[in-house]
Amino acid sequence: MKVTLKELKFVATEEKGYVSALYAEPEIVEALLVLGHGAGTHMQHSFMQDLSNALNQAKIATFRFNYPYSEKGGGMDGEKVRLATVCAAVTTANNEVQELPIFAGGHSMSGRMVSMACAQGKMDQLKGIILFAFPLYSSKPSTERAEHLNSVIAPMLFLSGQRDKMANLKLLRPVVEGLDQATLHIIDTADHSFKTLKRRNTDEPVMNELARISASWMLEKT
Repeated sequence: MKVTLKELKFVATEEKGYVSALYAEPEIVEALLVLGHGAGTHMQHSFMQDLSNALNQAKIATFRFNYPYSEKGGGMDGEKVRLATVCAAVTTANNEVQELPIFAGGHSMSGRMVSMACAQGKMDQLKGIILFAFPLYSSKPSTERAEHLNSVIAPMLFLSGQRDKMANLKLLRPVVEGLDQATLHIIDTADHSFKTLKRRNTDEPVMNELARISASWMLEKT
């Protein structure tokens, strides 16, 4: 399927200035996903490119973006800056493609930032949130990072690896089950980066599974 790419820039915050974004629209498109990267990567990382390609093949346009720190180098931006950046990314994407239903989310840290922004009432235009490997905790098992999810009004899709060391399923399952509009899909044998084992119970490539489940869920919400 033919995919049209468009490079953009938008202001993350007045202090931090511009960051880059990449909009990818397949020839046949049914929805848009604003897709943020994990804490230690950037929008051009192989995981982000592969996931975007798979989503495009599933008729989902993607809007990938950098944070100021991943654009210019240096240590991770503070939470306030990251929250402002995801809000600016969603606004920019929505202005760019107003005719498509818009969703947002991302891998690990970015998914968490989107959900936090939504919990604060900053993204009312979203049809839903997709959390690829939601980081329930960093090292010591806990559910504190999930407390804000009770304030999220938008539907949420959690895609989590069976072997994710930052989201033990014994903790994550009850969290998701306790939310009003949340769905959990487990990726067999996958870790936090969605790397899988040879004994995986399906021949479907992991990126294809992520894209297929995401696209199906998004279409249900439009």
